[in-house]
This record gives sequence, C-alpha cells and structure tokens, in this order.
Amino acid sequence: MAAKLLAKTPDTLWPSLPYESWKETLDTLHLWTQIVGKIKLKQNPFLNHWWEVAFYVTTTGLTTGRIPYKKGAFEISFNFLFHKMVIATSEGREKIILLKPLSVSEFYEDIISSLRDLNIKLAINTKPSEMQGFTTKFEKDKKHISYDRKFVEDWHQIILQTSFILDKFRTTFRGKSSPVHFFWGSFDLNTARFSGKKLPDKTNWPKGYRFMQYAENEANFSCGFWPGNEKFPKPAFYSYLYPEPNGCEKIDTGSMISYFDKNLAECILPYEKVRKVKNPNKEILLFFNTTYKAFAKLAGWNIKELEAKIPNKI
Repeated sequence: MAAKLLAKTPDTLWPSLPYESWKETLDTLHLWTQIVGKIKLKQNPFLNHWWEVAFYVTTTGLTTGRIPYKKGAFEISFNFLFHKMVIATSEGREKIILLKPLSVSEFYEDIISSLRDLNIKLAINTKPSEMQGFTTKFEKDKKHISYDRKFVEDWHQIILQTSFILDKFRTTFRGKSSPVHFFWGSFDLNTARFSGKKLPDKTNWPKGYRFMQYAENEANFSCGFWPGNEKFPKPAFYSYLYPEPNGCEKIDTGSMISYFDKNLAECILPYEKVRKVKNPNKEILLFFNTTYKAFAKLAGWNIKELEAKIPNKI
C-alpha cells in the first residue's frame, strides 16, 4: 500500500472519483461522520458560524481535534490509509474501531460502546442532518453498509491535495477567514472569507436548516470541494458569495471549463475535467482567486483593503 500511495503521478495525486461508482460508500461514510460530528457538536462551545463542529484534514484522514469532557478531553480520528478509527483520551487510553462494511447502526453502537468503555457518557441527536431523504435514525439504519476502501483512499487523497491549495488561497487575505475545515453536514472541505458586514437576522430558514441563521449571518465568500450528491451527482470545486449579488450569471470564473450554475447559484469547476489538465493545482487556485475577486467586486467589497502582504520567509 505504501509504495502505491507514494507514487506521485497525476492519477494518484488527483484520482478519478465518479459519483455513481461510490455513491453507496459515500452515503455510508457521510452518515458515519455525522455520528462523530454530533458528538463534537454536543461537547464543544459554540464558535462563530459553527466552526466548532468541523473536522480537520490530517495526513491519514480526518480528526475532530480535542473534544472537552469533564476535566479532560478526547479526540476521534478517521484513518483512511489503514482503515481504522481511533478514540484517544487525555488519560492515555484509546479504543480502535476498524473501518469496513458496517451498517450505520452497528457503527453507532460501536462508537457509543467504545466511549462508554472510556468512561465517556453522552447522548446525541441521532437523526441525520442536511441529508435530504435520509430520515432513519442512526441506531436503526441497517441499509447503509458499504465501504469501498479504494474509493475512500482516493477521496482522502483529493481532500488532502485540496487542503494545500486552500491553505495557499488563505494567505492573500487579511480579513476574517475560517480555517480550512471539513463540514460533516454537507460533506465538503471548505474555507470562507468575510467582508466584515453583518447581515440582518434571518429566522425563516427551511426546517432542518435553522442552523443557517448563525452560519450565514455575515457576508461571506466560500469555496472548496465536495464529492457530489443526488442534487448534483458529480464531484466539483465550488465557490459562491452570500448574499448573492446581482450579475452572477456573467461572472468571470477564470477557466474555460468552469462556469456559474444558476440552479446552485454557485461557480463550478468540474473535478473530472480539471484533474486532466496539465497543472490542476494552478487551475484550481486560479478558479478560487478569480471567482473571489469577481464576486467581491459585484458585492462592493473593499478588495484592496482586505488584501494581505505575504512576507519573505527567513
């Protein structure tokens, strides 16, 4: 496995990820991450725009980072190279759950049981979030059971490479911006920039999306990568500005293969197309930078004032 992962070729750096081919695994993995995410949500104090619930990309997968519990802490980490999940505590104890074809209900029971063995007792809302059509509670879901190791490894490789590009994108902005983090609700890797403008309080979000009252309470530009869903069944890099300014239909997206999708109200750079270009990293960063400047200009942001000067490294 190690030799294969270390081979730096275009197909290993940016592997193909056809949505329909790994949809069942994607749905199962999405639900697994929601279980872990709701544990973090339960324990961590609120941070603007729900940043406290996000995961972070690691060399081998995803991690919650430290989660406070009583006078100590614990951390839950997915390892997608050796296909295991590790729950580690500040007391030096740990439990390991192997990642394999396992129903959501079995995975849920394994986590709750493992936490209990570590003297961590908590209850979460077991209904899926932000997953249209998914209404079965975790403890009762025996339908979603797929786990294709190869597709999981490929997806992790993509978000790892994307995290490097998003890190670089963040360096040119001096205003408030989010970390590069993974949201388990929408299953996307994301970073956001903020203009500093607070938005009027909006409380009439659809049922199941009330959290948006605090997620979208400031004008922001968001961008990242997601692997697709039923509404948009293909992987893509995306960007958008909220609230949406007038004139988006004619926005410059920076590439011949990117475009503004009217239905999504987002700019889209199709993953399967960009992975085949000569320099995907350059094309992806161009997409993020170009759409940011175009959106920000339409919305009247003070682009010059928000630019950051990058220092020479000593």
